Amino acid sequence: MGKNNYTYVWVSLVVLVFGIIFVPKIIDRIKSGDVVRNDRMNVKSGDDALSYILLNGKKRRVPPFSFLNQDSLLISDMDYKGKVYVVEFFFTSCPSICPIMNKNLVQVQDAFKEYDNFGIASFSITPDYDTPKVLKAYAERNGITDLDWHLMTGDAEKIFDLANSGFYIFAAETPDAPGGFEHSGLFALIDKKGYIRSRVDEFGNPIVYYRGAITEEEGMNEEGETEQISILKEDIKKLLEE
Repeated sequence: MGKNNYTYVWVSLVVLVFGIIFVPKIIDRIKSGDVVRNDRMNVKSGDDALSYILLNGKKRRVPPFSFLNQDSLLISDMDYKGKVYVVEFFFTSCPSICPIMNKNLVQVQDAFKEYDNFGIASFSITPDYDTPKVLKAYAERNGITDLDWHLMTGDAEKIFDLANSGFYIFAAETPDAPGGFEHSGLFALIDKKGYIRSRVDEFGNPIVYYRGAITEEEGMNEEGETEQISILKEDIKKLLEE
């Protein structure tokens, strides 16, 4: 047998032994969620500068918008100029993730209540129902007190376009979904100049959005995804100090 053939046999034997010993262990880890869970926890610490989100080589900015808030005041992206703020898409009659999202945002609100240059922008995806009056009652019921937290309503087509094409945060009318609408539980973080920012993962890629539907107390959901409200708070503070 030639030298190359001996090498081939040796490599094949090593691969076979590896498969016998390690593959069953890897499969068990995948079934238990350990591999996925560890992957999702690999987000760099807040010591690093926050990344800009690029699209075709350009930093992504918040698209122009203008809607009525819970006080029937016309609010636009210019009202957030010079402020760090968080963006969400929600609806007041949502029976699933919205209550968790806004519970988390109230905690964020309370953590930065001393800052005049911090705000929150909440866009209703059921604007026909979520009138300013409905939004005002929702705000009072849920402890929304920050004058720079605007719950906004307006033309449905424009709001869905803002979500899906402006922020790339999914929102759609889905009859089979709880409440008749489906949307992601993600938050976008915006800096003082209107750019979308985030920290990066272990590979240096921006995480882009922050999970909003898992509480700090819960820590992790059933899919093994970790909460990101704690890191959102860290990153808000970092942008406020820029």
